[in-house]
Amino acid sequence: MNTPGDAPADHRLSLIEVIDALVASGLVAADVGEKFKLERRYFKGDIHPLIVVAEQRWKSSKPPHKVLDMEALTQWLATWSGLPYFHIDPLKINFSVVTEVMSSNYAARFRVLPVEVRANEVLIATAEPFDCSWEAELKPILRKEIRRVIASPEDIARFQVEFYNLAKSIKSAMARGDMGSVGVSNFEQLVELGKGKNLDANDQHVVRIVDWIWQYAFDQRASDIHIEPRREFGVVRFRIDGVLHQVYQIPMPVLNAMTSRVKILGRMDVVEKRRPQDGRIKTRTPEGQEVELRLSTLPTAFGEKMVMRIFDPDVLVRDFSELGFGEDDERRWQQMTRQPNGIILVTGPTGSGKTTTLYSTLKQLATDEVNVCTLEDPIEMVEASFNQVQIQSEIGMGFAEGIRSLMRQDPDIIMVGEIRDLETADMAIQAALTGHLVLSTLHTNDAASAITRLLDLGVPSYLIQSVLLGVMAQRLIRTLCPACKIAGGLRAEDETAWNGLVVPYKSSRPTTLYHPQGCLECRRTGYQGRVGLYELLLMSPELRALITADTDIARLREQAMREGMKPLRISGAKKVAAGITTIEEVLKVASGTG
Repeated sequence: MNTPGDAPADHRLSLIEVIDALVASGLVAADVGEKFKLERRYFKGDIHPLIVVAEQRWKSSKPPHKVLDMEALTQWLATWSGLPYFHIDPLKINFSVVTEVMSSNYAARFRVLPVEVRANEVLIATAEPFDCSWEAELKPILRKEIRRVIASPEDIARFQVEFYNLAKSIKSAMARGDMGSVGVSNFEQLVELGKGKNLDANDQHVVRIVDWIWQYAFDQRASDIHIEPRREFGVVRFRIDGVLHQVYQIPMPVLNAMTSRVKILGRMDVVEKRRPQDGRIKTRTPEGQEVELRLSTLPTAFGEKMVMRIFDPDVLVRDFSELGFGEDDERRWQQMTRQPNGIILVTGPTGSGKTTTLYSTLKQLATDEVNVCTLEDPIEMVEASFNQVQIQSEIGMGFAEGIRSLMRQDPDIIMVGEIRDLETADMAIQAALTGHLVLSTLHTNDAASAITRLLDLGVPSYLIQSVLLGVMAQRLIRTLCPACKIAGGLRAEDETAWNGLVVPYKSSRPTTLYHPQGCLECRRTGYQGRVGLYELLLMSPELRALITADTDIARLREQAMREGMKPLRISGAKKVAAGITTIEEVLKVASGTG
């Protein structure tokens, strides 16, 4: 490949060369470039020139005058040198395969990193487009074509260390383990779990692998980590913005050792692998932020499956607008939760954000003047401002028994994790009737259905009329990435989709819809983060009169909407009109509601 200008054909980039090229490309003003070259004329460090330039935080001379950060400079280098640009996403790279292409010493020596192995070629990332002295040496060894791509020098340096260390840790862990105990290959062997020779869960290589997976889960904003055994290997998956992504395949002996390592840290019974267990871990990110992980294990046909749910303590200090509440939603919710006694229900499927809503609410209600107590199974997040009780059914401490005990603890506000049966419902009602504010959850599709659910459990209609303050149904939807969402006019298919969203409710359509595009910020998905949709049913005398032993749910829903309840679909339509999300996302979570 011919290099730009008169530079030698095989060389490493110099700082002067990069500055001159940036000036020639129109990204840096000539006077800024000349001044910088004078200041750095004696610079002979081993730092890559792009890193030095990125530290200056210059703004591009070209509109829209964005900061020339490392990503922008790397993309420019790819264009300038005529090589493809490649963003290294560790979750999309099979590190065990790419690290077999060359040794770690060879990669470090030439500042390159294999990123993908295909049938006939290998993609190798570099930040030195004009240094290809290694290519002729490597090609006959690999017996594949080599395709060079440009990546950030910082990413190459970082992942050189991490990929090779992780691959080394897995190999070393495998070498230490009993390869004959790959394990449980069918269901009949399940009872033998824990009796064979396994890798040491405290082995430094296993410790390093677990720490690395946690770190990447935190970096990628994962809400859950799944460690799943399979017949031949184990799979690690992250749930990001509600969607599961497979990120690694790990040999079964290593996966078993990883599970044991996490169980030890979570104070769980390491030997017992035939029944489900729960635990929790509190850790810190390298930046010092505290993170809680709730652990759950489950015996499966091929071994013990573990899910680690990651809780962000900052969720407790978010206000309701950050959770997705509109002004009217927040006003109606505050009207419910500021009552001195009664029952408030939050409904929705698993993973719809009910716990986050309740914790955020309790955090606001838990002043020095009141006693707030919770009954949970399990305790999701530990919070110092209220008293949390763990349900333990195996010793007879269920929700109903817990409420009965709490009544002797002089509570003002009680949060019951879930109303699952008539006994729990009766005790919650008794607590509300004796002057306490009770918050709890149910699994129903919409707000009005919570009333029929209570009736189905056997709660008399007159008691529901007496104590129920209101119901809120909710869902979580992915929000468009603010860095890359694009606006488009309303097309015919958009019109049809919009009508499908708001029918049978009349709602004026927006003139512009926003669509996902995908960028590095959102990992090419077009979405980043999630926000809530809410449907609030606030009880009134008219609604109470409609609650009978054979309640007509349709009439109840119609009356609630006349009094201001907005169905989940309309809550979603408002967020579509505001450019927060897309019609498709709303229909995905609220298609059968309202």
